Amino acid sequence: MADPVVPLNRLWQLLRCLLLSWLCLAGAAQAAELGTGATRVELWPSLSMLAETGPRLSAQAALAAAQAGQFGRPDGAKGALGLRQGAVWLRIPLQVASQDDGEWVLELDYPPLNHIEVYLLYQGQILQQAALGNLLPRATRPLASRNHALPLSLPPGRGSELLLRVQTQGAMTVPITLAKPAAYQSHALSEQLLQGLLNGLGLALLVYSLAQWLSLREPLFAKYALLITGSLLFSLLQFGTGAQFLWPDSIWMEQHAGGLSALIAACGSYLFIEQALQGSSLLFRRLMWGGAALTQLSALVFAFDLIDVRVITVIISTLGLAPAVMGLPGALRRARQRDAIGWCLLLAWLVYLLTTAVAIGVIKGRLDANFWTLHAFQFGASFDMLMFMRVLGLRTAAIKQAAAEARHERDLLHALAHTDALTGLANRRGLQLRMDELLARRRPEHQLALFLLDLNGFKQVNDRHGHETGDALLVAVARRLQAKLHPGDLVARLGGDEFVVVCAELSQPQQAEALGERLLEAFSSPFQIGTLSCELGMALGQALAPQDGGGLPELLAHADAAMYRGKRAQSAAVFFAP
Repeated sequence: MADPVVPLNRLWQLLRCLLLSWLCLAGAAQAAELGTGATRVELWPSLSMLAETGPRLSAQAALAAAQAGQFGRPDGAKGALGLRQGAVWLRIPLQVASQDDGEWVLELDYPPLNHIEVYLLYQGQILQQAALGNLLPRATRPLASRNHALPLSLPPGRGSELLLRVQTQGAMTVPITLAKPAAYQSHALSEQLLQGLLNGLGLALLVYSLAQWLSLREPLFAKYALLITGSLLFSLLQFGTGAQFLWPDSIWMEQHAGGLSALIAACGSYLFIEQALQGSSLLFRRLMWGGAALTQLSALVFAFDLIDVRVITVIISTLGLAPAVMGLPGALRRARQRDAIGWCLLLAWLVYLLTTAVAIGVIKGRLDANFWTLHAFQFGASFDMLMFMRVLGLRTAAIKQAAAEARHERDLLHALAHTDALTGLANRRGLQLRMDELLARRRPEHQLALFLLDLNGFKQVNDRHGHETGDALLVAVARRLQAKLHPGDLVARLGGDEFVVVCAELSQPQQAEALGERLLEAFSSPFQIGTLSCELGMALGQALAPQDGGGLPELLAHADAAMYRGKRAQSAAVFFAP
């Protein structure tokens, strides 16, 4: 009698084989089809992955692992494998159309990748291999490009496949494509143009802020320049233009520029926000300065390799967001007060948080790596730079307004100190300053005339009709004297009813006599004060410089003596009429 267990075992083995076959087919990636009209093909849909958990695998060992079905479709977002400490192997089967010339360019558009080994295999044999990565000398790269690129000659039909071993300290982001040479060149030029525009904007803002700082000595411009420097340095590293043009073959920069740029930007952010929100509490200012000091210390320690990139990543993730978090209450308070600085800061931080979240999503493998997600942080940083420049402009305008108000108050105090409050003429102090200027500028061939005027009859008007009438009469006398003089001449009130007239640049003494006659004529007609008509007399004394003295005291003394002699010789009449 046949054993019934034997057919059951055979059935189980058959089901097991079918299940394994289905799993292999489900995990296997379809070959990337090339030469069917598309000039640029994304390889992620055809990619399978194997994490290298043990000893380092050779290309043949990786191929054997692929044939054994050990490669599988990567989990998570497209082109983003997250943060991994070890290396990964990527396998892409290819199918090239028979009419295609087979000339393609492999491109991994994420410059911070450290080490990349590329193997082109055909029917299990290595046709081409190359080493790429930002830690390799640029002279060894197949193409002197911004990112990682390798020209390939692909055999037609099936049987070709790509094996890549990728290892990096940072994010394992692998946006991988094959493009025809012309399409690759077009894409590379477009990206180069974009980087030129964004980095050029950052450089222009940096130069402007430094120039303003050097000319105005305003610390806020220096703090903004520090912030811009960190942001610009990060962009140059992240998109490969720094290694392409500024620090080729500098392994130290490639290993440290990312962490240093983030710490420099954070330090500038602490200092900039602290001053932009000036008026905040002492505790807030101390915390911001303390955060800036911690970022500087971290940068110094990292520069000397005393801590590694993983530790610095934790520090940046903690200290980098702190300026916005600590400055948020102050910005909200200013925004509620309808202060544009508060709104600019809030908008800048909102965009920063959104773009940072996108970048973190790509780094951790949660968001697809495409043009917009890879450039999100760079676009956000550029927007922040412009918003902070707006804050800088508003803050500078406020500083200039305060300075203008201070100058106005200073000029007002100066005017009050040197001007007669009643008539608006120069007082004794103002007369002294003006005389010093006129005497210092006087040319030897010219003379300066000083007239001392004393009103006769003013006391009677003031006593009879009151101080308001007397004050109005003094103002009328001042205006009439000014009307008799040239624009460059000076009228001053020494006090009471004493006035001084100064005329410079006289070439002959007769000109001073003619001016004295005009001053006497100013009192030939009565003064109309409301309904009151007053006729005043005037006693006048004259002095000439340099004959009668070289300074105001000597000239006043000489003019006073001359006036006294005139009063003794002839008294002036005073008439009052209602």
